[in-house]
Amino acid sequence: MSDLTNAAVASTRCPPLRIALAGLGAVGAGVIRLVETNAELIARRAGRPVIITAVSARDRAKNRNVDLSPFAWEDDMTAMAARDDVDVVVELVGGADGPALTLARNAITHGKALVTANKAMIAHHGMELARVAEQKGVALRFEAAVAGGIPVIKALREGAAANKVERIYGILNGTCNYILSTMEDTGRSFADVLDEAQQKGYAEADPTFDIEGTDAAHKLSILSAIAFGSQIDFASVDTSGISRISAADIAEAEALGYIIRLIGMAESDVGPDGKARLFQRVQPHLVPRDNLLAHVDGATNAVVVEGNFSGRLLFQGAGAGDGPTASAVVADIIDIARGMDTGFEADMSFSISVAELEAMAPAPSGHRSGRSYIRFIVADRPGVLAEIAAAMRDAGVSIESLIQKGHASNEGAAEDGVLVAMVTHEGPEEAVGKALALLDGSTSLTQPPLVLHILND
Repeated sequence: MSDLTNAAVASTRCPPLRIALAGLGAVGAGVIRLVETNAELIARRAGRPVIITAVSARDRAKNRNVDLSPFAWEDDMTAMAARDDVDVVVELVGGADGPALTLARNAITHGKALVTANKAMIAHHGMELARVAEQKGVALRFEAAVAGGIPVIKALREGAAANKVERIYGILNGTCNYILSTMEDTGRSFADVLDEAQQKGYAEADPTFDIEGTDAAHKLSILSAIAFGSQIDFASVDTSGISRISAADIAEAEALGYIIRLIGMAESDVGPDGKARLFQRVQPHLVPRDNLLAHVDGATNAVVVEGNFSGRLLFQGAGAGDGPTASAVVADIIDIARGMDTGFEADMSFSISVAELEAMAPAPSGHRSGRSYIRFIVADRPGVLAEIAAAMRDAGVSIESLIQKGHASNEGAAEDGVLVAMVTHEGPEEAVGKALALLDGSTSLTQPPLVLHILND
């Protein structure tokens, strides 16, 4: 008998960890396959067998290519929280509120550990759930809610626990990264590539949460809480998406030595009152070609953590998909199983107690200094460049380079116009905002300007 089998047999001396699984989509079915395929390995690493006892989903008859006959079926998934044969509830339904939140609350209230991949629920209700979990002495785990199979939450909570995190940033949405990198490789339009992403299953039928940055903002707010010891503040994430990025922007960025990526970034600073503030922003950025994130293509996620002693750490991998996400879910389950032996299965979800998480005021972006790419679509007539240059001068914005293209159609624009793009010298962001305010309402501009900040190393 192999060492692995011996260890698995020895683990049967401990009572099994019993799982109730709500949600049998691609990830839920992936969890079942993973638990069954790697049963011996999981038992060895968990110190006990891990078994699924109950499942629930909206459609019982749907073919999921997994055998559900060994498990009890619950038509009302919220009832699983009260079952006597359940130690851990796994929520894979999704949605910030509704049945998913009801199940999460019920599970914790009944003294069950909760594992979830639901970033929206954690971003909106994570403080409440963590507070009750601490009171009840049960674990709340959500590794799969951020960056799929990349163990970035574990890295922050454990691997980088001794560090003061100075900045965390990265590519947090695979759909947007697939669209932007495909536009870069092919020169195709945003709308065309989005349609392809939907056909391939990388984007939902309604892709708004992805392409407008909301999904990445949910994830960033969760990472911020762990990295900086702050209360989750999703509402304060300055969020914009990629729907206004054109093929022309991609081409201009490439000519300047950059690529465009949707970047989520958070860092803390100290305000005039001496109190810590939290800056959080999700926005398309120009990324220098020699930056680590410039080489992250397709539906991949990558997160950079900068610690005061660890230096720069890069975590990269599949940000979604049934296999990687199921892997993160089961990793959380294994941690809970191990904790049953040590008595630490209910350790703090956000690294420190909820009561100690600081309510940080949002840090304004205007005080930040950097370089920016600004794109205008303007009327093709004399004097337009002079008007733009005058606004930049009056606002104190120094122009490093300026590009004017011929008459060209911009995707989604109400009318054709001339593309004018510029890159600014280093300067305060508030100066760029002031310049655009001076141009607001100008008949020379056929649509609002697009501002993309340049990622600083």
